[in-house]
Amino acid sequence: MAFNRNKSDNSDSANNGIDLDAVNAALATVDDPEIHRPITDLGMVKGVDIRKNGLVEVGIFLTVAGCPMKTTITERVTNAVMSVTGVKDVRVELDVMSDAQRGQMRESLRGKTEKEIPFNKPGSLTKVFAIASGKGGVGKSSVTANLAVSLASQGYSVGLLDADVYGHSIPKILNAMTPPTMVEGLIMPPQGSGVRVMSMLSFKPGGIEQPVAFRGPMLHRALEQFLTDVWWGDLDFLLLDLPPGTGDIALSTAQLLPQAELIVVTTPQQGAADVAIRSGTLAAQTNQKVFGVIENMSSFPCPHCGEPIDLFGAGGGQAVADGLSKTLGTSIPVLGNIPFDVRLREGGDKGEPLVSAFPDADASIAISAIAAQLSAKPRGLAGMSLDITPAGR
Repeated sequence: MAFNRNKSDNSDSANNGIDLDAVNAALATVDDPEIHRPITDLGMVKGVDIRKNGLVEVGIFLTVAGCPMKTTITERVTNAVMSVTGVKDVRVELDVMSDAQRGQMRESLRGKTEKEIPFNKPGSLTKVFAIASGKGGVGKSSVTANLAVSLASQGYSVGLLDADVYGHSIPKILNAMTPPTMVEGLIMPPQGSGVRVMSMLSFKPGGIEQPVAFRGPMLHRALEQFLTDVWWGDLDFLLLDLPPGTGDIALSTAQLLPQAELIVVTTPQQGAADVAIRSGTLAAQTNQKVFGVIENMSSFPCPHCGEPIDLFGAGGGQAVADGLSKTLGTSIPVLGNIPFDVRLREGGDKGEPLVSAFPDADASIAISAIAAQLSAKPRGLAGMSLDITPAGR
C-alpha cells in the first residue's frame, strides 16, 4: 500500500468529497488502548490513502508484532474514519514499529531522563492510597479491588498495584490475567474492569501456583520496578494492595511513595482490631498519613427475620480508628462498614467484582460510599514540592 498522507489534494479524494485533514483529525481521536494516548501522537499512523468509491486505507504501526490489542486498535481506527463525511469503507493495514521507532515513542512518553517514579514528580496530581491490614483474611484485596472498580465506574483513571508480592490475588479478582506488553523496557499493564493492574504474576513463568522466594532487597526492587518501569499513564488514583503486617513492602512503600496515604482494613472482632492498629501505627515512624479505617465483614440482616447478625463480632473498625487517633494524635475516621456478603468472595473467585456484578447490594453501596470519600479529597498540589527556586534579586 502506497500512502499519500501528506497530500491533501489527492484527485481521488476530490472526486469523493473526502477531506484528508478530516481523516487525520478523526485518527487523532483514537487512543491506544494500552498507552491511553492518541495514536497520532505516538507515531503509530503510517499513512492514509483515499481511494475511489469512498474507500480509505489507513496504515497503522503496532508497537510489537504480537500486540494483544490489535483487534481493538483496528476497530477504533475503522469507527473513527467511518465517521468522516464521504467515507463508505475503511481498510486498515497493520505493520510493526522498528526498534528506532519504539525508542522514539518511549522517549516521547518518559523523556531522556533516568528511571524515576512518575507519582513523585513535581506537579503529579495522582492520589496514592496504600491499603493495609494487620493480618490476612480480612478481605483487604477484595475491598481494594472493588474500591478501584468503583472509582473507575465514576469515570476516573485508576491503577492498582498488587504489592503483595508473595500472595498476589488482584489479577484474578479483576480478571486481568493477560500478560503485559513490553515496549522498549516499558511495561504496559493489562486492564480488568476498567482498572490498570500490575502484579508479580506477570513475571512468573510458572503461573499463579509458582511461589516467590524473595528476600527484603529483592522485594524493594520489585516494588520499585512496578513504579518506574510500568507505563501507568495519567492516573487520577493509584491504589496499592499491601501485604498484611508491617514488613519490608510496607516500609518500602513509605520510602518510595512518601505521599501515599494509608487506609487500614479490619474485621469487627477485637483480635483483628488489635493487630490492625499496629499496621496503622507504623505511619508515625514513616511520616505517612492515615486516611481512614474500613471495617469489612460487618453485621448483615438475617434473611429470615431481618435482625442484624454480627458474624464476626462488632466494633472493630471504630476501635481501630479510636486507637490510631489516640496514638497518632489526630482524628482518624471510619470510612465505612462493609456488611458481610458471600458474593464479595464469590465475585473475586470468578473475576466479577461485586460493585459491577451487584451494584445494588448493601456491600456494593457501602464500598461506593467509601470510594466517594476518596474522590472527594482534593486532587491538587497542596503540600507538594514543586522544585521551584526563587529568582535572585
